[in-house]
Amino acid sequence: MSMLTPPGMGGKYRITGDRYPRMRRPRSRRRLVFAALGSVVALGLAGWGTLQLIDVFSGGGKGADTVRAARGSADCKRDPGKGGGRDRGSGTSSRTAAAKLPKPSDITVNVYNATKRSGLAKDTADELKKRGFTIGDVGNAPTAYDKKVKAPGMLLGAPGSADGAFRVLGTQLAGTETRNDARRGKDVDLIIGTEFKDLVRQKDADKALTALTKPSPRPSGSPC
Repeated sequence: MSMLTPPGMGGKYRITGDRYPRMRRPRSRRRLVFAALGSVVALGLAGWGTLQLIDVFSGGGKGADTVRAARGSADCKRDPGKGGGRDRGSGTSSRTAAAKLPKPSDITVNVYNATKRSGLAKDTADELKKRGFTIGDVGNAPTAYDKKVKAPGMLLGAPGSADGAFRVLGTQLAGTETRNDARRGKDVDLIIGTEFKDLVRQKDADKALTALTKPSPRPSGSPC
């Protein structure tokens, strides 16, 4: 045995020349596991950060909400006369539109029957009168519309009727069509069509009419 051979190491570990066995410590599995977990965590954090940046710059997430909230607050502080305060302006428009709606008593309705069923025009006119509308002519529909209205009803009037009388009278009958003609008066024709069954229940019609005459409430999330 060579003098360089460590005690207790014989056989294939015998040192017979000038080469020495390399004594390495076995690698620890625990270190390898920790290293792998560290790499996974680092990659996950990097990916999460990237997604957050993308979300912010694309308009989503809490960052975007914060920006929108700040922008809305700035709009509220602007002078409405200078183009700011969109929410305030839209609320004013709603109140103005509601104020322009005529009352049922201000609308003169001509009721015409374009169906084969008799008595519909008179019955409908009597019910509308009970609900506060002013009744004009009552009878059969003109030849141009007789037996030619398939909807429950058609509202016919001057172009200016669309934003006022049509909206109010439309709460009384669902599914009505609207058309304009060359008349100059403010009266409106209600032509009863083939699909007519009955007017909307007065309770539901009153609710719809109330919703028209009152401005829409501002959303709870609005900063103004």
